[in-house]
Amino acid sequence: MPELDGRTAVITGAGSGIGRGIALVFAERGAEVVVADIDPAAAESVADEVRALGGTAHAVQADVTERESTDGLLTASLEACGRIDILVNNAGVGGAPGWWERSSPTPEDWEATYDVNVIGIVNVTSSFQDHLQERRAGRVINIASAAGRRGAGGFAHYSASKAAAINVSQGFALQLAGHNVNVNCICPGLLWTPLWEKIAERDLIKSGETAQTGRQVFDERLERSTPLGREQTPEDVGKLAAFLASDRAKNVTGQSINLNGGSYVN
Repeated sequence: MPELDGRTAVITGAGSGIGRGIALVFAERGAEVVVADIDPAAAESVADEVRALGGTAHAVQADVTERESTDGLLTASLEACGRIDILVNNAGVGGAPGWWERSSPTPEDWEATYDVNVIGIVNVTSSFQDHLQERRAGRVINIASAAGRRGAGGFAHYSASKAAAINVSQGFALQLAGHNVNVNCICPGLLWTPLWEKIAERDLIKSGETAQTGRQVFDERLERSTPLGREQTPEDVGKLAAFLASDRAKNVTGQSINLNGGSYVN
């Protein structure tokens, strides 16, 4: 029997990148998934992928920066699935629109990044926690980043937001442990996702380099910083998230787990 068979999972920011990878892995392992994204067309596209693989999926538009929207996500998820077993807070941004075109973050970049990467986790978890507490069961998995493990020059707003995500995860883990709800965090390293495409574009703009592609910038960073020498994938994150969502991880809570090929060790 698949390890998530019969479970229901809500995944934010699931319309692309890591969230999409998590949704596909969860469905493959038997979960019914709610694909939540601020872009309804992207959410529906991933839900269609899940259905094409034989899984069950529901697309829901949600803005994690608005509590009214995250409350609506809970309502829509319960109407679709009846109950929620797993919540994955994956939605994330690198700054305000156009952040990749700027050489240094603006106050708007700081605000937008914290609104999604930190307050987004708080909003969604707060919307769902009463349901999880009443059921005395549940898994909350927050997606942070290796960037949250140490500061990053020129990208401090992002790394600081991910450090805050790690800390928020620890706080919710302690808050919800008495209700049999586990809360953990995953810190991925280098993944070629839409976010990293923008990071590479920003690096090319800053350097004035015209002979390289964004993918080449990514590959060079990977070679310099990752001892195992291979990139991580959204599906890698999905597999780790599936473990944390399973019964095998029933005694794991309050942890932030690195998935980065050795680029950061602790």
